Amino acid sequence: MIVFSNSKINLGLWVLNKRTDGYHNISTIFYPINWKDILEIIIDDSSSNQIIIKNYGLSLDIPVQQNIIYKAYQLLLEKFKKLPAVNVHLFKNVPFGAGLGAGSANATFFIKALNDLFKLNLSKEELNNLVVKLGSDCAFFLENKPVIAKEKGDKFQPISVNLNDYYILIIFPNINVSTAEAYKNIIPKMRSEKLEDIIQMPISEWKNYLENDFEKVVFKSYPLIAEIKNELYKQGAIYASMSGSGSAVYGFFSEKPKLNDFKNFQYFLNTPYLSS
Repeated sequence: MIVFSNSKINLGLWVLNKRTDGYHNISTIFYPINWKDILEIIIDDSSSNQIIIKNYGLSLDIPVQQNIIYKAYQLLLEKFKKLPAVNVHLFKNVPFGAGLGAGSANATFFIKALNDLFKLNLSKEELNNLVVKLGSDCAFFLENKPVIAKEKGDKFQPISVNLNDYYILIIFPNINVSTAEAYKNIIPKMRSEKLEDIIQMPISEWKNYLENDFEKVVFKSYPLIAEIKNELYKQGAIYASMSGSGSAVYGFFSEKPKLNDFKNFQYFLNTPYLSS
């Protein structure tokens, strides 16, 4: 079986306060994009309870036990005790440490695929309860529809956001930002406004209201990321922002943007959907 796991961007990200469990309450909007990794999953009927992962494309360069796909397989083993062995060929296109949720998507698509392949008959609720153990944003990729995420970023509400008419240019500045480090330096701030109200404003007004709180922290440590955001506006972006805790930056364009200025970086252009 071959599956294509997509990624996401954050539309606004407010860090509201620190919780008693050490996490932070946040408010953000997850929006799916078409920058995708490829997973080929091959069943090995001759063995059981074993997973082999081969990495192509962008190198993860980590022990296999730290790979979130490996952790996802172990999670299923805890529940079912015995599973057929699988060989996984992971072709990484989407950069990691970029705030695009690619690893979370890999794990979620992998679990959904094994649910089908092995006829595990896991319900949507059971799938949700499994994947949230791997990451707070993993469950988003079960439905892959825009949501507003609250609390730890793991409580979702559907929200109406349609960006199909825009080019979305995502730039990865060859910098991996540590989420833990970003949170360590963040100063939480409560708001009286609501993201769900701001997102209904015209996109041309978003830059005045739709903030990513991590930008001040990350831009201070990595000025290049701020420069890329400014360049997107110079190129005519209607709205530009860093995604998640960084380091990827995206911009919305009504016309196809020029890409020459970003040729030294990895980038992806999410193109508008053609109306029928």
